[in-house]
Amino acid sequence: MRNVERFSRLFLVMVVLVFLVGLPIPSHGQSSAIDPKADQILRKMCDYVAGLKQFSVHTENTIEAILTSGEKIQFDNPASLLVSRPNKLRAGRMGDIVDQEFYYNGKTLTLYDPGKKVYATVNAPPTLEEALDFARESLDIYAPGADFIYKTSYKRLMEDVVSGLYIGTSVVDRVRCHHLAFRGNEVDWQIWIEDGDRPFPRKYIVTSKWMTGAPQFTVMTKGWNLSPRLTEDMFTFAPRKDAKRIDFIRLSSGGMSQR
Repeated sequence: MRNVERFSRLFLVMVVLVFLVGLPIPSHGQSSAIDPKADQILRKMCDYVAGLKQFSVHTENTIEAILTSGEKIQFDNPASLLVSRPNKLRAGRMGDIVDQEFYYNGKTLTLYDPGKKVYATVNAPPTLEEALDFARESLDIYAPGADFIYKTSYKRLMEDVVSGLYIGTSVVDRVRCHHLAFRGNEVDWQIWIEDGDRPFPRKYIVTSKWMTGAPQFTVMTKGWNLSPRLTEDMFTFAPRKDAKRIDFIRLSSGGMSQR
């Protein structure tokens, strides 16, 4: 929108349409309960993705930042994933904030920055879930799409949830989806799950509740492929001659340490 007046007019029209169709709007006074339909659809999605032996997917990610002036700025950060259970993952991010590649082959974990031409490699646990935990807890590294890769993704997603709603059906990227909304103590989040026998997560929005301006993180998934052509060497990093090896900064209870 070019100005506040046009935005306000559009917002008013949206509010009128919401009341015309009778869409339930979450409120702070709402009872802390999970709509059984929302819970069932979320469980179905989590179980389905957890049961996939291998897949590839691309995501379009947008993260918002609030300037000291109060102005909201968006940054794009597309990502891609290759997963082969039980112990292989390759992921990449490129965009405004970070440019990096993530490799895990069941033995080692490598993070590569193609812009700076530096990489770090460390021995890693033997399963995908353990490696993701290790990366997060010891290295402060979050692999793209990690929330949905875990076989325990339902439990992880619902850890902080106090209420949940089934909003209705919606269309995301020309795909008919179920729209769910959940409230937590720290964040609120919405998810759009494909209707039918392949309940892929198609859109995911996390909204901060306690930061000024309520910044959001948005993920759109595209191009799900359940039969990607995968080879072993795709998951093992092979450094170029001009790439320099460095060490990870390992987190410890007393701070950080180089490893």
